[in-house]
Amino acid sequence: MRWRAVHWGWEAVQRAGVVTADTPAGRGFAAFGRGSMAAFPAGSVFGERWIAIGADTLIAAFVTLSAGMVPGQDLGPAPVLRIGDRCVIGRGSHVVAHCSLLIEDDVFIGPYVYITDQNHGYADPDEPIGRQMPRNAAVRIGSGSWLGAGAVVLPGACIGRNVVVAAGSVVRGTVPDRCVVAGVPARIVREYLPGDGWSAPVRLGPAAPGSAGPAVEAFEGVAQSPDAPG
Repeated sequence: MRWRAVHWGWEAVQRAGVVTADTPAGRGFAAFGRGSMAAFPAGSVFGERWIAIGADTLIAAFVTLSAGMVPGQDLGPAPVLRIGDRCVIGRGSHVVAHCSLLIEDDVFIGPYVYITDQNHGYADPDEPIGRQMPRNAAVRIGSGSWLGAGAVVLPGACIGRNVVVAAGSVVRGTVPDRCVVAGVPARIVREYLPGDGWSAPVRLGPAAPGSAGPAVEAFEGVAQSPDAPG
């Protein structure tokens, strides 16, 4: 009986703690669209004045949504974290914005995904990295994309539309529309070609031993960033 009472009580708390557009917590955001819900318990949520969430978006429990370094930081007149309509953010994910982080409509994000537009600087090899000024670079995740469990999206990433990011991948740089990327760092493993459908990247010529091929290497050249940790 005690076991049942504990579970019934916890379920009641979870229902009561859901954030919607009509709750005081929901009204604290820059925007919180109709039909959207954020489950309870949440992760670390602060900077709501600079977070805009579209309609019919579902945010699972233990998701961290933050704008700025600390609660109360003034980030200016416009939202820095924008989440579109009909998105899903999986349990335990972190979406951490400081300058500009855009998640477009219909993006599905698996559990324990980490997305940020800021990284530690490490230009001075003698100064502790935690004391050096961070670097910001805008992030965009295109509509209709899917990010698998445990993926990491680093500052400066620009992911196209209808892109699949494989579980555990680390994305940086530009990813074109309609492709599948995987690995650390992520690189194209499949792409959609009109008339041909989904296939492995087209090789432009013979690849050197141990090379992924010109098409993949071209993407990797774009994806590499001297400011991002390897």
